[in-house]
Amino acid sequence: MLQSKLFYRTHKHISSSGESLNSQLLTRAGFIDKLSSGIYSFLPLGWRVIFKIENVIREEINKIGGQELLLPTLHPKKLWQKTKRWETMNVLYKLKDYNKKEYALGPTHEEIIVPLAKKFIQTYKDLPLYLYQIQTKFRDERRVKSGLLREKEFIMKDLYSFHRDERDLDEYYQKVKEAYIAIFNRVGLQGKFYFTYASGGSFSKYSHEFQLETPFGEDTIYVCQNCHYAINKEIKKDTPRCPHCGGTDFEKKKAIEIGNIFKLKTKFSKAFDLYFRDKDGVNKLVMMGCYGIGINRLMGAIVEVKNDSRGIIWPSVIAPYKIHLISLSSDNGAVKKEADSLYNFLQKHHFEVLYDDRDDKSFGEKLVESDLIGIPYRIVISEKTLDKNSVEFKRREEKDTKLINIKNVAKFLEDLD
Repeated sequence: MLQSKLFYRTHKHISSSGESLNSQLLTRAGFIDKLSSGIYSFLPLGWRVIFKIENVIREEINKIGGQELLLPTLHPKKLWQKTKRWETMNVLYKLKDYNKKEYALGPTHEEIIVPLAKKFIQTYKDLPLYLYQIQTKFRDERRVKSGLLREKEFIMKDLYSFHRDERDLDEYYQKVKEAYIAIFNRVGLQGKFYFTYASGGSFSKYSHEFQLETPFGEDTIYVCQNCHYAINKEIKKDTPRCPHCGGTDFEKKKAIEIGNIFKLKTKFSKAFDLYFRDKDGVNKLVMMGCYGIGINRLMGAIVEVKNDSRGIIWPSVIAPYKIHLISLSSDNGAVKKEADSLYNFLQKHHFEVLYDDRDDKSFGEKLVESDLIGIPYRIVISEKTLDKNSVEFKRREEKDTKLINIKNVAKFLEDLD
C-alpha cells in the first residue's frame, strides 16, 4: 500500500481529555475515529487489524469443530420474552418497526441460536454441535469508558456448544479453554493473562474469564501464588481459597477481561423446549455452553500493553502490515527509484508492505509516524544506505538497526518470525 494513498491521518495529540491509552494511540495513529461516546469507525489500518484478529480466532475455533454462521442482529421481542430478559436486561436497545412490531438490537444471541438449533437437533446423533459467529453487538451501556474496552456497538465472537450431558459439556469446555489460550498467545499476549474464576450467576457455580494484567485495567483480580490461576474481585470475599489448588496466598492485580466462557447448562434449552431423544428413547434437555471474545476489546487491550513512549508495537500476526518501507530522499532520484523497485519486488513476493512514498514529509516526520503506527519491521532506503548498496532494517520494539544488502532483503525477511 502506498502511504500517499492511504486513508488515514495521524495526530500529535487528541483533544478529548480523559481518553484511555488505547483510544489515544489508535486515534493518533489513524486506526480509529470516534463518532460518539462508545461508537467508533475503523479506518483501513484499524480494519486490517480487526480482520487479522478475527482470522486467528477462526483458525483456533475451527480446530475444535466450530462451524461459522451469521445470525440476525434484529431480534423479535417474543424471543426475549421467552427467556424473561426483555424486561430484565438493562442494556437492551429496543425499537419498533413501521407496523409497531417490537425488536431488540442483539447484545448477545442465545435467544436466536437456541430456536435455530431446535430445528436441527432431534436425537443424540445430532449432538454435540458447535456453532459460532463473528457479529456486531449493541449494548446500551450507561457508562461507556476506556476506548474500545467498553462500547455501545462492537464486534464479538460468540461460540455456542450443544451437548447430551454435562460430562460432554465439561470436555468441550476444556477444549475451548485451550483454544483461547492459543488465541491469546498468538496475538502477542504470552505470559500476560490469567485464567480467572468469576461468578457463574444463575448458570453454575463459576464462570471463567481470561484477564490481561495491566496497571490501567478496569478489573481487579487476585492471583494465586501457588498455581497462578486467579479469582475475580466479585467472588473473592466468598472464595477465600483458590478454587483450583486450594491455596490462600494471593497477589492483587489490575487487569482487563479479554474473553469469557460459561456453562449455560439447561437455562436456555429449557426456555425454548430444546430437547433431544437419547439412546434410551427418553427426551432430555440439551446442555449448553457459551464462549465469547470481544474483537474490538481485544484489539484495545493489546494496545494497552503493547506500546512505548513513541507509539504502538503491533505483534506481527495482527499488524496491519508486516513491513514499513520508507524512502528518505530529498532530490536523489536514485533513492526513490530503488525504493520503488524494492516495493514492487516485495509486493510481487506477497510481503505485506506499507510504503511511505511521500515527498512532502521530512525524514523526522516519517520516522515519528512509523513508530506511532507500530508496524513490526521497518526498512529505510536513503542516500547513506544506497552508498553501501544496502537498506537499514529495524524491529519496532528494538533500538538497534542493521544494514542488509539489497539483494538479500527477501531472504532476510522470509526468515523473520
